[in-house]
Amino acid sequence: MDEILLAPPVAFVFYIALVAILSGFGRVLAGASSQSPAKTSTYSAGESSPTRPAVPGYRPFFVVALFFAVLHLGVLVLGSGDLSSVTGIYLVGLMLALIALILG
Repeated sequence: MDEILLAPPVAFVFYIALVAILSGFGRVLAGASSQSPAKTSTYSAGESSPTRPAVPGYRPFFVVALFFAVLHLGVLVLGSGDLSSVTGIYLVGLMLALIALILG
């Protein structure tokens, strides 16, 4: 029975059912809504939103994404290995790569 409940398709169906139930319960708790222009307008801390784009480009995003990709994959490799001198060398290389990414 446990193997059937933990099978990914069955667990996914249970997850979708649970999300549907929680979403319906949340809608009941929220009550009826009324449309107003304030709900669809942008608002931030009492100021009007800027007209220029918030992110000037993708370059800062790629650096941050590469940093976290290297960090996560490095920790995964370190966690799946044993404590040896090769792991220490790999850790030093990982730290140097992350420092190089931070400094740009």
